[in-house]
Amino acid sequence: MLEEIKVKNVALISEAQLCPGSGLNILTGETGAGKSILIDSIFLALGARADKGLIRQGADHAYVELAFTVEDKALEEKLSDAGAYAENGRIVLARRIEKDRNICRINGELVSGKVLRQAGSLLIDIHSQNEHTQLAAVQRQLEIIDEYCQDKLKAPAGKLEKLYEEYRLAEAELDEAKMRQGHKDRDIDLYRYELAEIEAANLTPGEDEELEGQFHRLSNLSKITGLAYSAKSCIDDENTQCALTMVGNAIGSLREAQRYDESLGAYADALLEAEENLRETARDLSRFIETTDRDEDSLSQISDRLDVINRLKTKYAQTIEGILKYGDEKRELLEKLENFDRYIEELEKKKDKLKQDLLLQCEKVSGIRKRGAKDFSKRLKSELSDLGFEYVSFDAEVASDERYLSKDGYDRLTFMISLNPGQSDKPLSEVASGGEMSRIMLAIKTVMADTDAIPTLIFDEIDAGISGQTAWKVSEKMALIGRRHQLLCITHLPQIAAMADNHFMIEKSLDKKETKTGIMQLEKEGMIGEIARLLGSDEITDSALENARQLKKQADEVKAG
Repeated sequence: MLEEIKVKNVALISEAQLCPGSGLNILTGETGAGKSILIDSIFLALGARADKGLIRQGADHAYVELAFTVEDKALEEKLSDAGAYAENGRIVLARRIEKDRNICRINGELVSGKVLRQAGSLLIDIHSQNEHTQLAAVQRQLEIIDEYCQDKLKAPAGKLEKLYEEYRLAEAELDEAKMRQGHKDRDIDLYRYELAEIEAANLTPGEDEELEGQFHRLSNLSKITGLAYSAKSCIDDENTQCALTMVGNAIGSLREAQRYDESLGAYADALLEAEENLRETARDLSRFIETTDRDEDSLSQISDRLDVINRLKTKYAQTIEGILKYGDEKRELLEKLENFDRYIEELEKKKDKLKQDLLLQCEKVSGIRKRGAKDFSKRLKSELSDLGFEYVSFDAEVASDERYLSKDGYDRLTFMISLNPGQSDKPLSEVASGGEMSRIMLAIKTVMADTDAIPTLIFDEIDAGISGQTAWKVSEKMALIGRRHQLLCITHLPQIAAMADNHFMIEKSLDKKETKTGIMQLEKEGMIGEIARLLGSDEITDSALENARQLKKQADEVKAG
C-alpha cells in the first residue's frame, strides 16, 4: 500500500506531502490547482521520462518520493526478482531530477531507471486518459483474460512456455543442421584431418608439465653439474680449508683436550659422526657428477615433443585436456555428418513431436481462456450496464491459429463491443471514446478486483463525460474496488467525492507574488464543504451544505451495505 507521497520543486508544487490511507482516496480541487502535477510527479517516481521543464522555476532540482508498505510475500518476491528489496516490510522509490541528470534510488540505494520502472509497475497501476491505447492493444487484452484465469491457467501456461522453449531450440538445431548440409563434405574432411592430428599425437593429460620439467633440467645440466662439483669441493678437497680437513683438525684438538677434561670426549664423538656424514655426502656428489651426462638426444626428443603439443594448443585449446575435449566434440560431430540424413531425420522427428505436444498444450490453455473469456464477458457486460451503457454488447473473442504460435500459445484475443443498439460489435479500439474507455477500464478493474495483484490503483479524472445516475454507479464501483485495493482518484464529481474514505483537497495560492500548490487532508466537515462546492454552489449556503451531507450520508450507507 502507498503510505506517503513527497513532492518537492515540481512545477507549481514547492513542497507537499500526502499520506493516503486504505480504501478510496479522493483528490479534488479547482481546475488548474495542480491535480495533474501530482499525477505527473507519481509518474516521475515510477521511472517515467523526465521533462526538465517540470523543475520549479528558481530551483536546481525536482524530487519525488513514494513510500510503500509491502505485506504480501508473493509481491515481495516479485520485487526482489526485479532488483528492489523491501526492508522490514517497507520500500521507498525516489527520483531526483536535475537539469543534466537523473538519480534513482530504492531504499536509499542507487538503481537504474529500468529497475525503478519494474518495481513501480508491481506497486501501482495508473489509469489516466492518455493510457487508453494500452487497453486497446490486443496483447494487453490477452493479458487481462490470463490474469482473470490465473488460478486455473498458471500451471498449464507454465508447461506451455517450457514446451515452446524446447520446440524453439529443436527448430534452431534443425535449421543449423540444414545450413551445414551444404558444406557437409568439406566439414567431414576438416574434422577427419583434425581428429587424425590429435589422435596421432597420442596425448596424455599432465604430459606437458612433466616434459617441461625434464626440458628445464636438461637445458641447465652443465650449471647443475658445476654447482654440485663446487659443493663437493667445499666438503672434500686437497684444499686444507675443506670441511673434512677442518672437522678432522677439530676432532684432534678435542681428543688432546679430553686428556685433561673427560667431558670433552662427547663433543669429539659428535664431530666424528658429522665427519662420516660429510664423507658420505661427498661420495654421493662424486657419483652424481660422474654419472650425469648431458644427453643431447633426450633434450632434442623432449623439445620436439613439446613443439607438437604446443602447436596443438595453438590450434585447438590451451591445455591437453581441452585438446582431448575438442577431439571428442569433433568425433561426435563427424559421426553425425557421416550419418547426416539419419541425423536430419531424427531432428525433424524431434521437432514434430515437440510441436504436437506444444499444440496439445496450446489447446488446453486455449480451452481455459475461452471458458474464462466467456465468464469475463458476462460479468463485464453486467458491470458496463451498471455504468450507464444501457445497450452494451461485449464479447472477448478468442481466435486460435498456429500462425500465432508463441510462448503464450496460439490465441489472439480481441475485445469486441457495441455501445449503441443496432450496431454490430467492433474491436474496442475502434468504438470507445476517451470518457467511455475510462468507464470500461473501471468495469474491468471491478471484475478483476479479486485477482489483480497490484495493491494500489490510481484513476485520473475517470469521471470525464458522465453525470447523474451514471456518476453514482461509478462511485459505487470505486468503493467496491476500494475493498480489495488502495485506490486514488482525481474527480470533479460530488457523487464520487462523497464515496471517499479519505479526502484530499489540492489548492493553488499566491505567496509573495509566487504561485504555489498545496495539499490538505479534509476532516468530515471539510469533506462536506468540498462536496457542496462540487455540487455547483456559487456560495456555500446552509442549503448547499445540507445537500452535501445528504449525499455523504447516502454514500456511507452504500459502503456500509
